[in-house]
Amino acid sequence: MKTATLTIIAILAAAALAAGGYWLGRSHAPAPPADVATAPAPATGAPQKPGDVDPATGRKVLYWHDPMVPGQRFDKPGKSPFMNMMLEPVYADSGGDASTVTINPRVQQNIGVRTAEATRARLTAPLTAVGTVGYNERDQAVVQARANGFVEKLFVRAPLDPVRAGQPLLELYVPDWVAAQEEYLAVRRMQGQGVDALVDAARQRMRLAGMSDAQIDGVVAGGAVQPRLTIVAPIGGVVTELAVREGMTVGMGAPLYRINGLGSVWINAELPESAAARVRPGTAVEVRTPAQPGTVYKGRVGALLPEIDPQTRTIKARIEVANSGGQLVPGLYAAVDFVPAGAPEMTVVPSEAVIVTGRRAVVFVAEGEGKFRPVDVEVGTEANGMTEIRKGIEPGQMVVVSGQFLIDSDASLKGTVTRLAELPASAPGTLVGEHRGEGRVEAIAKDEIMLSHDPIPSAKWGKMTMGFLPPAAGWPAEVRVGDRVAFTFRQKGAGEFEILSVSRASAAQAAAPAAPAAPAKDPHAGHAPAAGAKP
Repeated sequence: MKTATLTIIAILAAAALAAGGYWLGRSHAPAPPADVATAPAPATGAPQKPGDVDPATGRKVLYWHDPMVPGQRFDKPGKSPFMNMMLEPVYADSGGDASTVTINPRVQQNIGVRTAEATRARLTAPLTAVGTVGYNERDQAVVQARANGFVEKLFVRAPLDPVRAGQPLLELYVPDWVAAQEEYLAVRRMQGQGVDALVDAARQRMRLAGMSDAQIDGVVAGGAVQPRLTIVAPIGGVVTELAVREGMTVGMGAPLYRINGLGSVWINAELPESAAARVRPGTAVEVRTPAQPGTVYKGRVGALLPEIDPQTRTIKARIEVANSGGQLVPGLYAAVDFVPAGAPEMTVVPSEAVIVTGRRAVVFVAEGEGKFRPVDVEVGTEANGMTEIRKGIEPGQMVVVSGQFLIDSDASLKGTVTRLAELPASAPGTLVGEHRGEGRVEAIAKDEIMLSHDPIPSAKWGKMTMGFLPPAAGWPAEVRVGDRVAFTFRQKGAGEFEILSVSRASAAQAAAPAAPAAPAKDPHAGHAPAAGAKP
């Protein structure tokens, strides 16, 4: 019995010593400063690096990020350098991208989501211009008088009359030819030595008088004077200029007719100077006119005239088109479709898949299993409902061509498509309008006010401590550090939030730190059990 009593006394003494040591440690340990926020230590077994599996969820961690700055990635957990909050993990099965949005297949069907594959193709942008038909000035002939004479008869009497090659135009009486022809005939009738030389000299004088070899041969064959000359059309076409009338006297070299051929015509098309680089001599064209609906004429660009019209800022392309039927007449309007040479293959998507937001272009990529991701792209030329993608999309990827604006809206509501806000990747999400909050003033500086605010539902913010820009009118003198305030703010720039108004809600009394409570004493410590008490 005595031995049992001694054992109980030893146990009670050891318990008293342990309680006293615990109390001394609690009362003498230095308290952490009130203004120092300490991050909670990660739980044992929590993921510490990318690739670890979170034991709480069983999901693989890709990286950590701040939900307020989703574009910035971190390779280990800890406190955010941007906000007074812990970093959150991003898991592999969530798409691994803060900009990815997941939509239920049934919802996709309801909002009409359609996709198309990015492909490689040759994209030829059409170019159409309006032109006018004109004469081909290379197919032109001028008829002149080769000697002085009198116009006795006109066979073609009006401008724009059609003529055939070799058709008589007029008859001209040439007095100067009479003397030359009579001299030739007289010398030819002479006999004796040296007559051949005289005949050759007389023949040469007829040539100098303006007679052609054919006309001279006619005089030689007929053996009679031929004072009248019939002038014929050298080419077929229309008479564009008529300068003589019957009875007129004409001199040597005087223009009588101008004839333009109609076998081919020129079409002078006006091109914007910005499109001049897409057209070269030899470029094929298709010509259509209102006078012959459904008829297409083929031709090629003959030349780009080196002159810009200062009024219309256009350059003229000269196009030569065959006109075997004579249907293309000068002055006719024509629509000219240029067919540029084949362009190299490029990555193209339907034009409706591209969302243009200011200076950026975005395409939603379908990644399967209901996941969609916005991708910034660099676009090129557009033609036939297709757009060239120079950077951002590869052939074979599926892009959204219908319903992408609803996907964008869903993503924006979830705060995932921050890149569409045209802010740097490290900037917080965009806030629109004014927001109201309440909190405690932690520090006041010239260029920053530090507040510990309560949750702000309108901005979808949780409770945190962060810096704000002071009001433009200045910080009110009556509001000091430690005060409880109500304030309104707005987003001013990338990651900058400006206080618009502030008022003190109630004076914050600095509470003195409570003294640590003494631990309760064991009622049995230091006392021996009563005599006769049972253990």
